[in-house]
Amino acid sequence: MAQAAGPSADNVHGLTSSTDLVKSAANAFTFSSPAGRSVQKAAPAAGNKAAAAAQAAVGDIKVGLSGTASTARTIELKSEITSDLGVLSVVIDWGDGTSGGEVASGSTTITSHHTYAEVGSYTVKVTVYGPDGAAGVSATNEMPFITPGSEFTPHAPTRLLDSRDGTGAAQAGQVPAWGEARVKVAGNRGIPADVAAVVLNVTVTNTKTAGHVRAYPDGTARPTTSNVNYAAGDSVPNLVIVPVGKNGYVNLYNSGERGVDLIADVTGYFTRTSANGYTPTDPTRFVDTREGLGTSRGMAAGQSQFGVQIAGTRGIPAGAKAVALNVTVTNPRAAGHLTVFPSGQSAPNTSNVNFSGGQTIANAVIVPLGADGKIIVRNGAWDPADVIVDVVGYYSPDSLSAYIPVSPVRDLDTRDAAQWPSGPLKPYRYLYSTYGEEDPTATAMVLNTTVTNTSGAGHLTVSPDPNALWQYKNKTHTPPVAPNSSTLNWTAGKTVPNLVQASTGAHGIVDFFNRSDNNIDLVIDIFGVYDRH
Repeated sequence: MAQAAGPSADNVHGLTSSTDLVKSAANAFTFSSPAGRSVQKAAPAAGNKAAAAAQAAVGDIKVGLSGTASTARTIELKSEITSDLGVLSVVIDWGDGTSGGEVASGSTTITSHHTYAEVGSYTVKVTVYGPDGAAGVSATNEMPFITPGSEFTPHAPTRLLDSRDGTGAAQAGQVPAWGEARVKVAGNRGIPADVAAVVLNVTVTNTKTAGHVRAYPDGTARPTTSNVNYAAGDSVPNLVIVPVGKNGYVNLYNSGERGVDLIADVTGYFTRTSANGYTPTDPTRFVDTREGLGTSRGMAAGQSQFGVQIAGTRGIPAGAKAVALNVTVTNPRAAGHLTVFPSGQSAPNTSNVNFSGGQTIANAVIVPLGADGKIIVRNGAWDPADVIVDVVGYYSPDSLSAYIPVSPVRDLDTRDAAQWPSGPLKPYRYLYSTYGEEDPTATAMVLNTTVTNTSGAGHLTVSPDPNALWQYKNKTHTPPVAPNSSTLNWTAGKTVPNLVQASTGAHGIVDFFNRSDNNIDLVIDIFGVYDRH
């Protein structure tokens, strides 16, 4: 997938990718209609035998169609024309109220491109006219085309699975070792049948050994990547954005030697119909109870909640419908959980961050906004805790980027000397990975970052790099400064995952900062990409 780049002047190491993720994911969407389906129109009947003979000599036309997606909303159309006629006129109806024209001669293949304003399903129709235009011979063919990009619809936080009480399962009971839970998504709890991908907060609890959980669409091969890592005695959440199987189900696989309980809460879904696109932002701190930022200063009391204004402030437009966050709990007095939900409704029976006493832990959250543009953060513990909220992006009707899932692929594992000879990420250093250099229309990556082999406490910060790749290659880059935000937090001996929707910035490069006094190993898995075309 990626290979290590040589160190820069300040000994910074990076990853350079040779794969265009947008194109490779979009290319899976192919459509065709063979020439044999062409509907031919003959010239008007001749008035005498001589004219009829001349008409028969004109020949006929056929056209076969094949279409491949190249970005979230762009089609590359090939019109394969078979004809023994001279000058031909080709009219392409793209199915969205627009059309285009081409000129051809004889048998040939014409390649055309079109970018749709909205994601969705379209019928592309191509008509080829002979030298006499509409008055003469012609052939028409058409084919369906579905954009690979999908847009987001927020959903009130709702529990779809809880193995402890049997919610969403045939009966209550732990998911066994090397076993899996099937989660019904399509047609469930108001989620439409044509759902393409779903946003779930997956929590593993009542663990007895170490292991991990993998989320993937039912009916497909199980990936080798991981979504949630756990150790004995842990309750660990992580957000996942996972495609939905053709039968409407998602699988959660327990890769561990003992049974575990699994919980899955939905907060939104993606469909290939016009809804809300995504706009990434630089990570921005909206709330820190330790400083009184965004709320009153002081720990959030147990069984209490506070509101946070999101829309209409600090670069988030008033029309935003949902927000992407990283929510961190620190200094909790006892075990508990946080729930983040839209204003204007009662607290749901879902959770976003689970924690134990004294633990610092973060989790990605995608949550709908209330009618007033606010979210509510509730401390479900009986004791107080500090809360930090960082905004990393938002969803709105005016946002351009559509989501394309990719087959999960490992981008980096610093433990793999063959791929990454530089070894662990050193204290207060960073590494970079290139994405937009190969994917110029990509605006954000959906990644799962995991930190392991930790020997002290710290946190990881992920943000776009201000430099271009050529500056690193020429060793003229400016060392980036880590923003005042965190993506995941860890303590000694812990393996901690967290999903990150990482903005690719102006140059398509993402930085990963080790904000600790000790070496760490970093694993990066790619699950999807947001694309603006």
